[in-house]
Amino acid sequence: MIVMKFGGTSVGDAERIRQVARIVHSRLSRRPVVVVSAQGGVTNALIDLAESAVRGPVRDTALRRRLSGLLADLALPPDLLSSEIDELGSLLEGIRLVGDLTPRSLDRMMSFGERCSVRIVAATLTASGIPARPVASYDVGLLTDSTYGHAEVQRESYAAIARRLPAMAADDEVPVVTGFVARDREGFLTTLGRGGSDYSAAIFGAALGADEIEIWTDVDGVMSADPRIVPAARTLERMSFDEAAELAYYGAKVIHPATIHPAVRASIPIRVLNTCRPDARGTQILGGEGASKGVRAIASKGGITLVHVASLRMLLQHGFMARLFAAFERHRVVIDMISTSEVSVSLTTDSGTPLDAVAADLREFAEVSVDRGKAILCLVGEGLRDVPDVLERVFATLRRSDIAVHVVSVGASRVNVSLLVDAAQEAAAVRALHDEFFPAREAAEAPRR
Repeated sequence: MIVMKFGGTSVGDAERIRQVARIVHSRLSRRPVVVVSAQGGVTNALIDLAESAVRGPVRDTALRRRLSGLLADLALPPDLLSSEIDELGSLLEGIRLVGDLTPRSLDRMMSFGERCSVRIVAATLTASGIPARPVASYDVGLLTDSTYGHAEVQRESYAAIARRLPAMAADDEVPVVTGFVARDREGFLTTLGRGGSDYSAAIFGAALGADEIEIWTDVDGVMSADPRIVPAARTLERMSFDEAAELAYYGAKVIHPATIHPAVRASIPIRVLNTCRPDARGTQILGGEGASKGVRAIASKGGITLVHVASLRMLLQHGFMARLFAAFERHRVVIDMISTSEVSVSLTTDSGTPLDAVAADLREFAEVSVDRGKAILCLVGEGLRDVPDVLERVFATLRRSDIAVHVVSVGASRVNVSLLVDAAQEAAAVRALHDEFFPAREAAEAPRR
């Protein structure tokens, strides 16, 4: 059995959905479970509608027209989504009357994209001769806490899914499951965070003991760099779980960072594939070490803020770091990188994070400066910290391009070296480093060490 996840671009229009049906047909012998996202752009449209409803009456005409047009293009019954559309209208009216948009209401609002998508994809599969059943993930046991907008999956979900999903779908039916959406213990709908359909697919794969999890997207696989920055970026044939997790966290858009963990625990391979080019080999993500040591890919993440904390109280004093980290914990601020000296600490976090309260707490015992407009570069590869000349080549390459490095992290992980540069130089730095470690004539799977 395999789990096949199709993202928003893969179900973006009628022809893409027909292509999904063809791909699923080619995998029928492997007993697929299909997980789908909302159509590209639909979740954003739902959020806009919800926010507008707080201010007064709204018309969801554009969304209704898009869905109706899609049903017509696919020759599906025009009333296929009637219950979802009616419920959506009622929810918008409720938000308008209350004049407030709670996180719980927003999660319910965002759920409609996936809930409509599974009905459309399942109906298309059935019409093409593949019996299929739309399945709400929360109806077969996907349970979370009540952290609306970024809910945490509960461990009992795995046993519940393994028990309920086979009982819900007949042996000859392909289950088409909502990604991204779940339910808390009170019965309210929750979401797993943007990109959470990948996570849903990994959870279902782990729960069902899948042979493989396929992530279908709009690129041929995991690339050696973002092809929008480096047009010459190469597709990697295979990589390790650790390499993929680092790339996902530090900006690679192909897979969601949380996807890796359920698959790692269950030792299930992940394959990243292109819906538009289903014959392409894609990238296989496996347990164990990658194909070779050295730099295998470069990721970057902009919108980073550098927080610099300095105090003579650090010198030979215990408890200072605990107090510093407690300030970040109190205000639920996530730290990306950290570098320390005898009397100072430099940390990074996403620029969208409110820092005024954290800075105020820190200034009770230290000097604090906040420097926005930074970007993290992450060089990924198995055993990277043990390759002796990597840092030498990195700094020499960036020096030739007149790019300053503000923070460097090496040794915290065996598979990455991370650097902080000015956001304005992010693209130039990625291109320069890619040219250094992936020369034009060198094979994609064997970068120079």
